[in-house]
Amino acid sequence: MKNLLKQVFLFAMIASVFTACKKDENIVTFLGGTNPVLTANKTTNIPLAFLTKDQEAVRFTWTNPEYQFNTGVSSQDVSYIMEIDTLGANFSSPNIKRLAISKELSVSFTQNQFNDFLLNQLVLSVNVTYNIEVRLISNFSNGSGKLVSNTMGFTATPYAIPPKVNPPSSGKLFMVGSATPGGWNNPVPVPFQEFTQVTPTLYELTLALNGGQSYLFLPNNGDWSAKFGCLGGNNSNNPSGDDFKPEGGDMLAPATSGTYKIVVDFQRGKFSVTLQ
Repeated sequence: MKNLLKQVFLFAMIASVFTACKKDENIVTFLGGTNPVLTANKTTNIPLAFLTKDQEAVRFTWTNPEYQFNTGVSSQDVSYIMEIDTLGANFSSPNIKRLAISKELSVSFTQNQFNDFLLNQLVLSVNVTYNIEVRLISNFSNGSGKLVSNTMGFTATPYAIPPKVNPPSSGKLFMVGSATPGGWNNPVPVPFQEFTQVTPTLYELTLALNGGQSYLFLPNNGDWSAKFGCLGGNNSNNPSGDDFKPEGGDMLAPATSGTYKIVVDFQRGKFSVTLQ
């Protein structure tokens, strides 16, 4: 009887080891991939001009990273992020353009699109030639398996475009609301709540704001018939800065009271609120 029990126990142990080995063999292991190779149909300069804004500026293509597992080539969806930045910024500037691309192995930009990247994202000046760099990052949809392509360098000269939001014809801009010292009283106290016109499309104001309160921009002091506010419903904006439009909703100030610099950029259709 003892011998029989020993044999049964031994058989069970062997079966357990065999099963464990089979499980190990079925584990799927990521082996890596090949960094994508980025190429373009332009080698040095990316042409940009208002008269040809709808024509192609540049087309990028890249190789498949061929992600590999121990079971073979990956069938998972691969996502790509194209990064565009100025030379020397090492793709780390605060205004870097990051463009998400799903599955495709190429992308084309019109001159209007690429000019918009340079003006409204990188915040570059018009009629100035810049050295820019472009690279591609591949990864799985869950963010793993990051691989970085080679970097390509180009020159490009942004051209002037009509402002995204028409600036006040009066050349003046005022701030009103519970976030301001003058509250919702209109007309507002000047010169304290009147912006300084820096350029025909750029206005700046440094003002003490009441945290968590609301405000609007007015082109005419004492007149409610025109205003500038946020894109969505009242107080739906990012308090540190966002897009704006004519006849928009009330804008929310930062949560903390303090002295802030407010910059309103009609060229880009954006405003910023920075603690001083």
